[in-house]
Amino acid sequence: MPAANLRRRLGAKLLLTMALAAISAPTAIAAEDEAPDYSRKGADTCFQCHDDQATLAVFRSKHAVPDDPNSPFGHGQLQCEACHGPGDSHAGRVRRGRERPAIPAFGFNSTLGIGAQNAFCIECHDSDTGFAWHGSTHDDNTVACNDCHSLHAERDPVLAVTTQAEVCFDCHQQQRTQAMKPFAHPVHDGKMACTSCHSPHGDTPERLLARSDVNSTCHDCHAEFRGPYLWEHAPVTEDCLSCHNPHGSTQPGMLSMRAPMLCQSCHSQAGHPSLPQDARGLPGSMASDLLLGQSCMNCHDQVHGSNHPSGSKLMR
Repeated sequence: MPAANLRRRLGAKLLLTMALAAISAPTAIAAEDEAPDYSRKGADTCFQCHDDQATLAVFRSKHAVPDDPNSPFGHGQLQCEACHGPGDSHAGRVRRGRERPAIPAFGFNSTLGIGAQNAFCIECHDSDTGFAWHGSTHDDNTVACNDCHSLHAERDPVLAVTTQAEVCFDCHQQQRTQAMKPFAHPVHDGKMACTSCHSPHGDTPERLLARSDVNSTCHDCHAEFRGPYLWEHAPVTEDCLSCHNPHGSTQPGMLSMRAPMLCQSCHSQAGHPSLPQDARGLPGSMASDLLLGQSCMNCHDQVHGSNHPSGSKLMR
């Protein structure tokens, strides 16, 4: 998008958003009775007061790339005011007894609503996130862009594979606990990120998956179980989560429970005793095949499906 067009779009969007915010919160964006103006010196005006390291770190971020015409700090752009709105009245002289006019801020102390805060971000990031964001799970739960993203940081932690999970786990505490179990995806090792499976900006019918359904998401990595098979196992074709817990488990293979209990939750009358086998069922010195090694999978080892002509029982 040409720099001039982007500047006009940003300016129009900022003024509209600020006008809407002023209706709901009259003290949020003050500009007497006039439309606010942009400062003549841009960021130089802002940094006269906002000179802390956390703010100055923006110059090491992607938002301050001077050679990028789409960056707020690109040539001819609005710099700080591209996101925080016109700042001339905020930086100007204030009459005695009056408060300094506020400008849009982000985070817990912002006078803007979550929707208004996100509108500033989506105005530029509409091609990759905006079209799917509205009505998504995170949007419905009033999650702000600032809740996950560090806008002034040189490296946004949520965009790095090694640090992304900790950002997500701030809210998703149950998944943090599951990921610490003995059998889990290598998220804590920095070899896999939450976005390997999930799309945080969009939405599938459930779970914010990167693909249209659970199985398609799993098969991106586990292609060997994609099939089709001559002899299929119904739970496998329907939903991988019928047997697996994707965030972590105490059972090998990230199974939701150990065999034979897992198998017998469906196969209650499949030619074997319908009750779960345990140590009390061991006849003297003879061990049950349903307790040793892979349990049911000692025999039915092709649980994901079989292409063998005689593989109807998933045994070969």
